[in-house]
Amino acid sequence: MDKGTIIQKEMAGQRLMLGFDGIELNDDLKYIIGDIKACGIILFKRNIKSWEQVASLCQACRDYAKSCGIPPLFISIDQEGGVVARLKEPFTVFKGNPFIESIAQARNFAIITANELKQVGINMNFAPVLDIAPKGVDSIMKDRVFKGEAKNVSTLGMEVIHTLQENGIMAVAKHFPGIGRTIKDSHFHLPVLDIDLETLKLSDMVPFVDAKNKGVCGIMLSHILYPRLDRLWQASLSPFIVNDLLRSQMGYDGLVMTDDLDMKAIGHDMKTCIQQILKSGIDMALICHKGPNINIAYHEIIRLLNENESFYLTGKKSVERILRYKKKFLQE
Repeated sequence: MDKGTIIQKEMAGQRLMLGFDGIELNDDLKYIIGDIKACGIILFKRNIKSWEQVASLCQACRDYAKSCGIPPLFISIDQEGGVVARLKEPFTVFKGNPFIESIAQARNFAIITANELKQVGINMNFAPVLDIAPKGVDSIMKDRVFKGEAKNVSTLGMEVIHTLQENGIMAVAKHFPGIGRTIKDSHFHLPVLDIDLETLKLSDMVPFVDAKNKGVCGIMLSHILYPRLDRLWQASLSPFIVNDLLRSQMGYDGLVMTDDLDMKAIGHDMKTCIQQILKSGIDMALICHKGPNINIAYHEIIRLLNENESFYLTGKKSVERILRYKKKFLQE
């Protein structure tokens, strides 16, 4: 095995954020961390039993990564509050974004959440949700969004972002370029949002532009198809939406990640997904469940990095970006 292959294997792993089964450091986790060299892991309800157990799990993962000589791990979770909160009591239970009505309440949520995440060793929160649920739309996101129009969503969301990151937790704004107008759940369907770019820029994208200006660490892409932006590929696989809209037009240079590629909205095999992700310059692919997709994705990234110089060069930029945030937030 030559040196170039070794380097590209390490690059490939750093493009993956992976889920797992179990509540302690097991063989699956050792494989994800030590062999694949994933950039990070995602915790779900199935990985959580108690405060002490989560802290022990995160510490064991950090120690194992260090023993393998790889960069420290992003350890992430969806802790939005309300209907999407993986950590339950004795962690603080919040009602969720629809019940946050002031900057003080947003700050309080973020301070307490950041402190509790830090105490157990989690360093990245897939929050806040910056989608907007317009009046008169039975939005799939209505129980997860801040109430009101773009200005209010942005004001409260920016306070959450600032406070989480000021307290050492990387924030990830979601779901770009906005899914508040959709009524179907992308966990089970491919929602189609037939809306023009100008309308998105005037409303749905406003909080994401503000998040970029606030220095949000990450932006998560939606699995929604916006046919007037890209008639072939949903946002999480779209070169136009990522390269042109998010990177070039908005000027965002933070971490860009997909939503879970195991969701039904994807509708493509994993090799096709990876090809589009690399073509789009997306930094991290999320695969949240144990299964063959993890290996398929890993080996396809290696193959494409070896065969395509453009993918290799954009891959280097992605890894540099990932390592920049690790250096800033993950002091081991």
